[in-house]
Amino acid sequence: MTNTNRKRLTIYPFDWMYLGYCAVMICLIIIFARPLSEYLGDIVFYIAAMMVALIIVRFVDEKTNRLFALIRLLYPMLMFTFLYTETGNLMLIVFDNFFDPELVRFEMAIFGVSPTLYLDRNLTHLIWANELFSFGYFSYYFMFPVFLLTALLKQHYENLKTGITAISLAFYVSYLIFVLFPVESPRWFLADQYINTITGPLLRPMVDYIIASGGLHGGGMPSSHVAVALVIMFCSLRYYPLLGQVLVPINILLAAGTVWGRFHYVSDVVAGILVGILALVIVWRYFDSSRPTMSITNKKESASEHVS
Repeated sequence: MTNTNRKRLTIYPFDWMYLGYCAVMICLIIIFARPLSEYLGDIVFYIAAMMVALIIVRFVDEKTNRLFALIRLLYPMLMFTFLYTETGNLMLIVFDNFFDPELVRFEMAIFGVSPTLYLDRNLTHLIWANELFSFGYFSYYFMFPVFLLTALLKQHYENLKTGITAISLAFYVSYLIFVLFPVESPRWFLADQYINTITGPLLRPMVDYIIASGGLHGGGMPSSHVAVALVIMFCSLRYYPLLGQVLVPINILLAAGTVWGRFHYVSDVVAGILVGILALVIVWRYFDSSRPTMSITNKKESASEHVS
């Protein structure tokens, strides 16, 4: 007679994306970062980040209770801030300069003027507009919590998994481009050319505080805000149409607000839209994110035979 104790490990697409992104970043550091000794801490960070995911996958069973389910499904979202901050240390490991001059020349060739400088000269004195577009930009930080709560309250875990997968892909692609095509952003590169200060009584100071507290010097191309907000909007339109319809005008304000607020060039916004669409197409077409991509069975056997 044989007694078998089996533990099934469920690995979702967003788990593979998370682990793959960390592995790619380690490879980029090893290949490009010099002197490598100064980046050992960054390698340790990504290895530790991978270990966190592996521990959660191995030991946190989402079927145990709601708390475990939240940890199991939402750990990638909780790690995004740390991964984002870490890219700030790696912005110039591939190239030793930002590509803002080329991007500004490109936009001037298209528009005949730098859009962010045009706004500075002509429109940023409008306090109501500053507040409106600051609201659009600030709304980004509430989009996923609202989508999350909607899915959780309806117990639509499959929708949540699909959304997390698409959001993860949009973030990781954005972070990789931060390093492979570093852009400083207009608030840094054009700082000495601005004439006016963007002011407002409430929302603009809040946005300034958030950017001062957690913003990177770089990470302009693409706009991850636009990419992820677009993913959340289309996931909402697909699963929760009323929420999605509310998010449509907010997304428009957000995209405009990234340029109005000097956080991104128009090119960054367009790139963010493309990244968001790419993430949605890939996930919706090629992944069934509600199902595990692999179930690994660990066997621990002890056998005793009885002869009768």
